[in-house]
Amino acid sequence: MKKEKILLVDDERGLLQMLLTLLKREGFSHVDTATTAEEALHLVRRQPYDIILLDVMLPDMEGFEVCRQIRNHTLAPILFVTARSSDWDKLTGLGIGGDDYITKPFNPLELVARIQVQLRRTRLMKEDTTPLAGDSWDFGSFKLDRPSGQLIVKGEPVHCTAKELELLSFFCANPNRIFTAQQLYEYVWGPSFEGDEKTVVIHISKLRKKIEAEPKHPRILVNLRGIGYKFTPPQDGGDR
Repeated sequence: MKKEKILLVDDERGLLQMLLTLLKREGFSHVDTATTAEEALHLVRRQPYDIILLDVMLPDMEGFEVCRQIRNHTLAPILFVTARSSDWDKLTGLGIGGDDYITKPFNPLELVARIQVQLRRTRLMKEDTTPLAGDSWDFGSFKLDRPSGQLIVKGEPVHCTAKELELLSFFCANPNRIFTAQQLYEYVWGPSFEGDEKTVVIHISKLRKKIEAEPKHPRILVNLRGIGYKFTPPQDGGDR
């Protein structure tokens, strides 16, 4: 049996029962459920979870706000599982700290695959506890220390989500190289699924607002139209 703890948050009891059956069949024995935001937040405050599946439409609070509050307690992967399928909803969910966005109805096998991907990445990160050379970068205008998860811009700490830090770390470790959105998703998030490019775009947009002097005219995280993205290290701190 798998030891990871999973929290399912949805007001559809029938769906919760189906997910419980599915996950137990896959070997997950530590699965909790919640049908309201209040109940979910209470559980998150009481104990740690390895992954959280969260609906957007809850009876007492919108799932996006629940995600914001959960992020005050844990960096565990959050997968939105919801019937709201607009691009705006997807970008909002990923932009506020969600790690994936799955629309209903969904393929149960794909859902399990996405859960496995997130858990595998978390496992690998926990195992890699020894700081390696090249895990810290100082570009003058900003500094990034991967082991501590700290971004410093113009001498001030700037909050980043776990995935923003992973993406920026990947760019810093691979300066002046061009990557497609699909490649970036596979390197940072894992195996590719439909809609991954939007995930990358929203995270790059948020990073630009934090490290670029002019986010609408980026000089650090550059988009080469039709080709991909490139990280161009700022020179002598002059880019911000």
